[in-house]
Amino acid sequence: MDMRFDGKVVLVTGSGTGIGQAIAKKFAEEGANVIIMGRRREPLEATARELEAIMKSRNSSGKVRMFPGVDVSSVQEVIDMFNAIGKEFNGIDILVNNAGVSGPVKILASQPFKEFRECVSIHLTGTFWMSINTLKYMNDDGRVITIATYFTEERAYEQRPYRFRTPYTSAQGAKNRISEALAWELAEKGKRVYFIVSNPGPVHSDRIYKTVYPKAAAEFIRIGGFPGLSAVDVERIANSVLPYVGEDDEMLDKAINELATRIAEERSSSGSSEGSKQTSDASSIASSIRSCLDKIREVAEKIQNNTKNMIVDGNFLTQEETAEIVLNLADVEVSRLVNGRIMPSDRVFYPVKPLIATYQHNNTTTDGNGLIDGKRVLLSVASGDDVTLRRVKHLISRLSKANAVCTVLTEHDGIQLEGVDTQILNSMMDEDEVRSAIRSIKPDMTIHFTGIYDYTRDITSLSRDEWDTLVDRFINIPALISKETLNAIVQDGDKEPSRFKGSNGTIIIVGPDAPSGKRVSNLIRARAEVFRGALRPFAVTATQELSEVLNSNMRIYLVLPGSIDGKEPDDERLSDTCLYLASGKAVNRVEVIYYPDEVRDRL
Repeated sequence: MDMRFDGKVVLVTGSGTGIGQAIAKKFAEEGANVIIMGRRREPLEATARELEAIMKSRNSSGKVRMFPGVDVSSVQEVIDMFNAIGKEFNGIDILVNNAGVSGPVKILASQPFKEFRECVSIHLTGTFWMSINTLKYMNDDGRVITIATYFTEERAYEQRPYRFRTPYTSAQGAKNRISEALAWELAEKGKRVYFIVSNPGPVHSDRIYKTVYPKAAAEFIRIGGFPGLSAVDVERIANSVLPYVGEDDEMLDKAINELATRIAEERSSSGSSEGSKQTSDASSIASSIRSCLDKIREVAEKIQNNTKNMIVDGNFLTQEETAEIVLNLADVEVSRLVNGRIMPSDRVFYPVKPLIATYQHNNTTTDGNGLIDGKRVLLSVASGDDVTLRRVKHLISRLSKANAVCTVLTEHDGIQLEGVDTQILNSMMDEDEVRSAIRSIKPDMTIHFTGIYDYTRDITSLSRDEWDTLVDRFINIPALISKETLNAIVQDGDKEPSRFKGSNGTIIIVGPDAPSGKRVSNLIRARAEVFRGALRPFAVTATQELSEVLNSNMRIYLVLPGSIDGKEPDDERLSDTCLYLASGKAVNRVEVIYYPDEVRDRL
């Protein structure tokens, strides 16, 4: 038989089930040697048997190689796997970065930081680490195809917020951009390796039907409230009962009754049931849990149908159709033609709001016009570089003139500003330490500086430690600072999200600069967008939750210094924009991302 990938070596991550398994099958049908990997052995073993049967039916000489227990973000597990692949095969022709997890499906304020980091690690660091290690074994005309999502950004000025999924959208935004950057980087080195991102959109899968949609529905109910149950109760239903929906009825009943008994015992022992509004009778609580599950199903179906209504034929892609798209993109001529591009095959007509703004001049006679007078402003500083320190000093000077009370939070000993209280942390990645510090400061608003990024460094030259440091500085730390600020302003908002209604507060993230210079290469521009591309969907997703779901006046803004024409950022414009946002004047505007240096030159 004429098979398109006869003898090629294809590695598919997350290939034990779902889309990854479907992709592996397609390549097996076309004569490839297929390497499958994942964290669980049983699904991989079942997939391996299916692949071998396909190869036999096609009279293919292809082989199946299985690597169970491998986490794409694990340093040593990935290295050991590639060492084994290198000994068995004469190079790799195609890598499909498909591994992923749903991650926490909650408002940012309620997301455990550990789960946030794990989600980013699997999706983004896993993509980086697999791609970097594959390059050591990749043949000429090699292809790296990364599966991403349409709920993020395909273009920098078109944002698609995905409520309750901040770590997921952050990682996806950066995944899109890192593929572009690696394509430019490898091309400049003269390497014939092609990088493509496939955004298939919603796909029929257990993950979306059994995990994402039901968890999102449960989060809506946790926020809106349910009769007879507290927000904490609804969260426990989502964690300990919802996974059994669709499984054996006996198992589901057991989970419901066990949770109902625990809740009843806790209410009885506390001696209070919120003014007798909630019963402590286990059978009544079990009935409320069942009613809540029915409501979760109803809301999940509504979410699903709302998405389908944005598709012309009203249908999600099947896993097999998604695999066929990947197969076509893996064709060497197609890959060469679309190298470095994001292929939006999602078919979803997704209306988006204009969430991008430019320079905002603080055109008042006095900085802040009295709106910042007496406000407690936390300046969180993740980098000790000279540029960032200069900007922090300049902004503090402006804030002080507006009679704000400033405190600096950092882990860098060298940052000591005269007349400003400075708290030095051991680590800005220490959740408990950050939480304690922010709650002691009790800020009305937080301005976080990520610091600058050295765009002259090749991504392919970064060590794993260097990469992890970048991910922490430009994604994880801004998320932690934002989350803990939200919960410092609205106490117990993570447990009782209804408390956010009508609340006030501002978080401003000052992200990395755009590259400057008279002639900025496309490679440098692409490299600069990796973490800017993570912060954009983070800010718009978190703010959509605050404004449209929680009915709060709190906002998370992103300010990105620098301009497309390579001019040096202007500290005055940066401070102007931060003062404007801190004053609360932008609270009713839809814009979330601000580019203070994008101004038209006078003629």
